[in-house]
Amino acid sequence: MKLTKQGLNNFFFILGIAAVVIMLFTFDVSFVELWGHLKRAGYWLIPIIGIWVVIYGINAWAWYCIIQGNKSEDEHVSFLRVFKLTITGYALNYATPVGGLGGEPYRIVELTRNMSKEHATSSVILYAMMHIFAHFWLWFTSIFFYLGLVVIGDMPMNVPTAAVLAIIAVFCSIAFYFFSKGYRNGLVVKLIRLIGKIPGLKNWSLRFQANHADTLQHIDHQIAALHAQEKKAFYSSLSLEYLSRIVQSLEIMFMLLLFGIDCGGGFSGLFLTFMHSILILSFTTLLANLIGFLPMQLGVQEGGFVISIAAMGLSAALGIFVSIICRVREIIWIFIGIMLMKVGNND
Repeated sequence: MKLTKQGLNNFFFILGIAAVVIMLFTFDVSFVELWGHLKRAGYWLIPIIGIWVVIYGINAWAWYCIIQGNKSEDEHVSFLRVFKLTITGYALNYATPVGGLGGEPYRIVELTRNMSKEHATSSVILYAMMHIFAHFWLWFTSIFFYLGLVVIGDMPMNVPTAAVLAIIAVFCSIAFYFFSKGYRNGLVVKLIRLIGKIPGLKNWSLRFQANHADTLQHIDHQIAALHAQEKKAFYSSLSLEYLSRIVQSLEIMFMLLLFGIDCGGGFSGLFLTFMHSILILSFTTLLANLIGFLPMQLGVQEGGFVISIAAMGLSAALGIFVSIICRVREIIWIFIGIMLMKVGNND
């Protein structure tokens, strides 16, 4: 039986609700400990949770730039709809495994209410690529942020640290090369062929390529066309996605300030605290994305926060606090995203 758009919406809704319930019952701390952390956060929870309205707004703007450069004249998608699909898509990404890509099929299905299947698919794929691409730019530029702090004597430099920075630089450079090839030539056909190399999926891959050859080629052509012909849309989207990571660092900065960590106070102190927050976010997201097949990167994000915060010379207890508050924020926004699935779905 073929599922309708509403049927798929219901499926993703039930999946999201189940994921939230599982997360609540598998939380790593007792409810007494959790309540203690929440009480300590106090009013700071408002900006910690509220800053994500801005972050998701910037993410939606980045996706909207791609959609505007990748649609025909008779296709219309409002920014508010893109904003809603951004939140719901990330809610599913956080709640489901498969490298944080659970929300992409949902976004494609919902976007086909406004666009052709080919344009919806290519727009979602392009945005997913841009989201990942911006991560690599965050990790790469964080090397220079760290070196800048070393120069002013705020951060140490030793052989292990230099080796880690060099590995990150090489890792990002390799990624930039493959992304440039993907943006120039498209990557959907190659991805389907790659899936065919997985044991048991070869016949499926061959059938899918045979049945959808024209569509796959068209999607790859659109991916290449955005980079070659719509450079303004491409670089606007990339800049906005990178900006969203910088804004996200404010969430960590708020929690550092909550613990009285302001690097001496004043403008210079707040600036250094913000730079530390960017580095903490960069290292944590690097670990989380390297092991991205776990739902919500369970355990990985917590470990990343503890390690990265300890590397900044701060206490492990602060790392645990930051990871728990971020986990609470994720659950709240996952719940909001799941609820939004039932709002504004008319064609």
